Amino acid sequence: MAVPDEGVPEPEVPAGLSVLLAAVLDVGSELDLRSTLQHLTDSAVALTGACRGVLGVLDQEQGAIVAAVTTGGPPPNGPPWLPPDVPVDAVLHEPEVLAVPIPVREHGQDAVFGRLRLTGKQAPGFSGDDLELLRALAAQAGIAIGNARLYETATQRERWIEGAAAVTNALLTGRDDDALTTVAEQARRLADAAAGVVLQPTDEGGMRIVAAASADADPASLLGTTIEPGSAVLAELLAGEPVFIEDSATDPRMTTEVRFRFGPSMMLPLRADGQLIGTLALPRTRGDRPYTSVDHRLATQFASQAALALVLADARAGRERLAVFEDRDRIARDLHDLVVQRLFATGMMLESTQRRAPAGEVHDMLTHAVDELESTIQEVRTAIFALQQPPADAPTTFRGKVLREKAGAAAVLGFAPSVHFTGPVEAAVPEPVQGHLLTALRRALATAARRPAVSRIDVSVDAEARLPDGRPAVRLTVTDDGRREDADTDGGTTVTWQSPL
Repeated sequence: MAVPDEGVPEPEVPAGLSVLLAAVLDVGSELDLRSTLQHLTDSAVALTGACRGVLGVLDQEQGAIVAAVTTGGPPPNGPPWLPPDVPVDAVLHEPEVLAVPIPVREHGQDAVFGRLRLTGKQAPGFSGDDLELLRALAAQAGIAIGNARLYETATQRERWIEGAAAVTNALLTGRDDDALTTVAEQARRLADAAAGVVLQPTDEGGMRIVAAASADADPASLLGTTIEPGSAVLAELLAGEPVFIEDSATDPRMTTEVRFRFGPSMMLPLRADGQLIGTLALPRTRGDRPYTSVDHRLATQFASQAALALVLADARAGRERLAVFEDRDRIARDLHDLVVQRLFATGMMLESTQRRAPAGEVHDMLTHAVDELESTIQEVRTAIFALQQPPADAPTTFRGKVLREKAGAAAVLGFAPSVHFTGPVEAAVPEPVQGHLLTALRRALATAARRPAVSRIDVSVDAEARLPDGRPAVRLTVTDDGRREDADTDGGTTVTWQSPL
């Protein structure tokens, strides 16, 4: 067995090569792309003795620098933007400046990932050896960057897929009442945007923000913002085309008053099954990093899946509403066909008995029983009418609006006031009078709710009332059993409001 000669020294590694090897190992030590780029810039500065380094990341599809990583502070001449007539793969070697491209291999083809520029080396400046070392570092770093880029893209795609699945699950399980705001908020987080908004077409031919989510500002400040007809970007949005903006504040296509608050933006169609639901816009703050082509693709895919989820959620909600309507219609029929008819028959029997009974205590009891039955019939008919109203929509009829005020008071009181309608209230009471009556009703219910010991409130709307001069009128009467503020005993209070028809 050969024994090494201890007197023969090991071959020395040149200092520059040693530093280069250490730099290559340092650059390849991370899978996170941002960390890899920072290691590359730091190593290049240390390897060549430069004072400053800046690495500009190039977006291949846009042909522009979309991010910059620096060491030693920003360069005095600004970031590494290239003049239009300088190729991205050009090498720059001067005593004051040294710049090389960062080559990578993507999809089986060679490409330029970015451009590394160094400045600030003391005299005599950058040498030819510095250039060769930097080229070697850039070539080896391209492999590490390619791996980190693949990892970042896979991680980013996974986040968008999980976000789309979360939106779909939330919408289809009915956990969120405001579906459009759910889509806007989830997209804003995934895109790391300052805001997420959903625009929908208006009757005038423009588009208006109908849902908004924001990281810093109040989302309400964005709601209602309208892109008016005539805007250059409007035709693309209404046609369902994606629009990508580099700077919302300066792009001539943008015309809204909030555009000055934002910079890069993506405007993506929410389209499913040939139906344009609206547009999802994801603006970033001014000066923030621009969106890349990968961002464009992933966000567009998210918008397509979110639109499909919105359509499915709307269909599910429609089926649920239909089931509620059918159930309410069945209950209303049962109440009308069974309960009202029995009450009416009982009332007729009592009226017949009343006519045969002599005047006295029994006669008064029968009269009271008939009145109670008539009141009960009115209550049941009011309940039948309420069952026939759409549960999720604002009431459009006068009866429905009165019942809405009753429901609002019930939430405060802990019990529901009783409501009686007399006469053709829908046909007889004009809209202006309806508004005044609802205001008076709201005020009377609020006053009654503040009285001590109130346990019953009766509301009556009579469209067959008469004024003292004989003119037809509508009369509102609100009676409660609470204690009056100017009395020590329970006596109740009655408030009356009337208006001519």
